[in-house]
Amino acid sequence: MGNPTGPMPQDLLGVLPLLLILEDEVLAKKSSKRIQSNGRKKWIFTILFWSIVISSSISLISNVVLKGVNIIIACIVLALIIIIGVIFDIIGIAFTAADETPFHAMASKKIKGAKTAIKLIRNADKVSSFCNDVIGDVCGIVSGSAGAIIVVKLLDRFQSLNSAVMGVVVGTLIASATISFKSTGKSYAIKNSYNIVRRVSRILYVIVKDR
Repeated sequence: MGNPTGPMPQDLLGVLPLLLILEDEVLAKKSSKRIQSNGRKKWIFTILFWSIVISSSISLISNVVLKGVNIIIACIVLALIIIIGVIFDIIGIAFTAADETPFHAMASKKIKGAKTAIKLIRNADKVSSFCNDVIGDVCGIVSGSAGAIIVVKLLDRFQSLNSAVMGVVVGTLIASATISFKSTGKSYAIKNSYNIVRRVSRILYVIVKDR
């Protein structure tokens, strides 16, 4: 009789560890995907929650304040809302553009805020989403509402004005100011990302005491 050509039992046993390793890798990948999916869902709900809280708070405060003040104060409040949106837009872009390497050297020297900066840079997408999409967009929407209140005040003060024209003029001024400031802020954020991240991280360090 000739030698058998089929696989021997020991050969099959030799393949078993490899199959187990492959199975573990598949299970690990599935588990990782499940964790990432749960993390995304949690982040979406977190952003949704804070969007509702922040937008309702800013809208309520601005409406209450604007209705009880004169036109000059109302314009100042509107300018502050636009500036807040621009500042957070700059912060979000700075963390997206920043490199974490210099902060590792700072962390090794135990400089305050360095570890916070590293964590935020590694989660730059979430920082950008919160600063640009939540705060920035909310301020943009609220500034439009504030502009509408200012238009009403102008029409009450100067009844000869045309409501449609005043609405267009005020809306155009708000949009132009927001776009101009944000465009300038983006260039500034990219060029000065290190300094912006360092300052913001140091402020957050004082608040949260992240050591």
